[in-house]
Amino acid sequence: MSTKGLEATYWDAIGLGRSRTQPGGLWRDHCDAVHLRWLARWLPESPTPVLLKTDLFDEAFGGGLHRYLKERAGLVVGMDLSGSVAQAARARQPGLQAICADVRILPFAGNAVDVVVSNSTLDHFHSGEEFQSSLREIHRVLAPGGRLLLTMDNPVNPAVAFRNALPFALLNRLRIVPYFVGVTFGPGRLCALLAQNGFDVLNTSAIMHNLRVLTVPLCKVLQRQTRTGVQAQWLRLLMGCEALARLPFRYLTGNFVTVVAIKKTPES
Repeated sequence: MSTKGLEATYWDAIGLGRSRTQPGGLWRDHCDAVHLRWLARWLPESPTPVLLKTDLFDEAFGGGLHRYLKERAGLVVGMDLSGSVAQAARARQPGLQAICADVRILPFAGNAVDVVVSNSTLDHFHSGEEFQSSLREIHRVLAPGGRLLLTMDNPVNPAVAFRNALPFALLNRLRIVPYFVGVTFGPGRLCALLAQNGFDVLNTSAIMHNLRVLTVPLCKVLQRQTRTGVQAQWLRLLMGCEALARLPFRYLTGNFVTVVAIKKTPES
């Protein structure tokens, strides 16, 4: 079996495991809310003809982003390397057009897509070259002037950097990290790589300003043991922490770096 075939098998197993445990809940609701607010700011104001979302984890195991994205585009196509995740997303999201595909080899013609939303997809590769391969493919399928909205694990955040320095096998055994986390880049290096691969960067920032190693288990406890009113107050508190994105040290507190970029036109 090829390396990419092994990767698909791995993510299939992750997807099947998640579908049995039905994780969802408060943490997933918060993740969706933060990303939806970010998307509302940076998606084109006019509805876009074709939008591609590069993974379906959100749609498979939570409310997801599809319901909002379909209001902002004529056609939304979701894709995932895992067939089981794509299947779970289709079952959970009526009307979702979901395909099984690899972002490093996109099954679309050149210039066929107007917007690509890629939230925490490209930080699960083993190498920087695989990351650049995905950027080149996204650049190929985007129309000139098309927009890329990208989020990745933020290695400038000390907690994320410390986690990435530890062996994945140990973190996985301790159930701190449930699935493979790969190569990622801080805002400076990320902008440089985007520029090298034909993009102009419009904006960088950071989101998810909380200590995940504590927040995720606390969300699970609150979901099991508190009423909906308490849970709603907790979610408002978490969302309030997103105000840290306006401060100069936002990359030290945000778990994800965000980038908004456009495909360069021949004149640019």
